[in-house]
Amino acid sequence: MDQIIVEAAPRESRGKNAARRLRVAGTVPAVLYGGKGGPQALQVNTKHVSAILRSATGHNTILTVKTQDGEHSAIVKEYQVDPVKGTLLHVDLLRVAMDVRMRVKVPVHVFGEPQGVKLQGGVFEMVIREVEIECLPVDIPTEFKMDISGLMMGMQLRASDIPLDPNKMKLLTDPVRVLAHVVALRVEEEKPAEAVAADAAAAPAEPEVIKKGKKETEEGEEGEAAAPAEKEKKK
Repeated sequence: MDQIIVEAAPRESRGKNAARRLRVAGTVPAVLYGGKGGPQALQVNTKHVSAILRSATGHNTILTVKTQDGEHSAIVKEYQVDPVKGTLLHVDLLRVAMDVRMRVKVPVHVFGEPQGVKLQGGVFEMVIREVEIECLPVDIPTEFKMDISGLMMGMQLRASDIPLDPNKMKLLTDPVRVLAHVVALRVEEEKPAEAVAADAAAAPAEPEVIKKGKKETEEGEEGEAAAPAEKEKKK
């Protein structure tokens, strides 16, 4: 495995303004922590770290962070990206011991066309796209690739189906957790014309409030008709 070296310089000032000046200068604020050493506030090259995150191994890449006090094996534990520009804002680097097993999340990628989609008209759905395992840093896989060609309608791909070496890796995700499945396409059925006609026939008559209004109108007309008669009587 090729050694990937990240040069890091100490970060003296803190705060938003200081971080903004670092980003303008082409570096990004970083913190190195974990292991036997205490946390260190650093600054690292933005383009270099961004390229590592876009690589095949991504955030599971084992780095050699060079600081003033020596070299540290580490991985990118957390990172923050600007939601609009997509630029890197901050990086957390975790020290790792090459002889100590660690917990990491590994992406799951699938290939092939499920038979349940091809022959039965089903729909393939990916439920989760990564699983958590425990292994030595040197044994961290880039990804898990799984063939889904044999999935029929109603069949599921579970975490326990992932082909991993039990001598090197331990699956931490629940083995029965569904990763992907083939399900039936849900389409709302249209009612036949006969059913629509039956529903219309079964519909209630005019609401009572409408009848009441009509009755009130008739009474009002009678009242208006009685008014001239009353006037005539007075005369």
